[in-house]
Amino acid sequence: MIYLDYQATTPLAPEAFAAMEPWLKSGFANPHSAHAAGRAAAAAVEVARDQVAALLPTGGRVIFTSGATEAINLAIMGSGLPVSAAATEHAAVLDCVQHLGGEVLPVRKDGLLDQVNTGATLQAVMLVNNEIGTIQPIADIAELTHKSGGLLLCDAVQAYGRLPIPDGPDMIAISAHKIHGPKGIGALWVRDGVSLAPQILGGGQEQGMRSGTLSPALCAGFGAAAKLAAERMDTDAAHVSALWDRALAAFTDWTINGATTERYKGNLNIRRDGVDAARLISECRNIAFSAGSACASGSGRPSHVLQAIGLTDAQAKSSIRLGFGRYTSAEEIDIAAEAINRAAEAML
Repeated sequence: MIYLDYQATTPLAPEAFAAMEPWLKSGFANPHSAHAAGRAAAAAVEVARDQVAALLPTGGRVIFTSGATEAINLAIMGSGLPVSAAATEHAAVLDCVQHLGGEVLPVRKDGLLDQVNTGATLQAVMLVNNEIGTIQPIADIAELTHKSGGLLLCDAVQAYGRLPIPDGPDMIAISAHKIHGPKGIGALWVRDGVSLAPQILGGGQEQGMRSGTLSPALCAGFGAAAKLAAERMDTDAAHVSALWDRALAAFTDWTINGATTERYKGNLNIRRDGVDAARLISECRNIAFSAGSACASGSGRPSHVLQAIGLTDAQAKSSIRLGFGRYTSAEEIDIAAEAINRAAEAML
């Protein structure tokens, strides 16, 4: 199996597995217990917290959550503010916006935000889009948002550990399994002075903001993955850029969806008229790739992101997303491209 779905999840790094293993075996104590074993587990959680925070701006705190979806819900629902968001945001954001009767802001053909809400609201803008890889100018958006008295929530799930996170956001949502860490843990970074109401009650274990017992194993895996990402960021970026160039050379008959310059190069979203993406995925069974976000893959509906950048339903359904990263080889890109192109040609 050739795995090209890095936006959905990433392979667990061996270093993250090694960091987790002791806490899954002998270090099973509750990190909120006062005895020695509990204190040792709590210390491991705090080491991980520092490792995760090292890739984020200074002047804030890291709140561990079950993932980015919970982090986003805590930020939006806990802020108590009117909310607006870009039309290309993840469903975790857009569903909260819809629930609260907030505003959805349009984007351009390249996926960049077309306007900024000038009211005193919470504005949610993704740093790197999960479907088309477009990189938003978050620092500039933060400045405009603050001038109007608002706050900025940044979904940095697809950027964290892959490129530097700019200063400016008031809250940042991240997830471990997108940086070769374990599933089931994420975090919300909250700038000092920003107040939130907890959304999960029952003990207040995580800084009073998130009740429930933390998993030292998941925290340790997240921390190890973050530490490794910090050490490998430049190397990983160079590798991904080389894979992007190789993939572009192989898919000359396809059109890129989204920005071509302001883009994370580990995300290649392309379309070819006349191709049925769902059928293509089915026929290329030894290659794992997608037609959009994993959370909406079973809906049968065209991607809301591709619709937001102006694609027709037919164009959206002729689009595929290839995601690659640290453990992808150039040979795998070549083999996958040949198989996908051959299957696409058979449909035309």
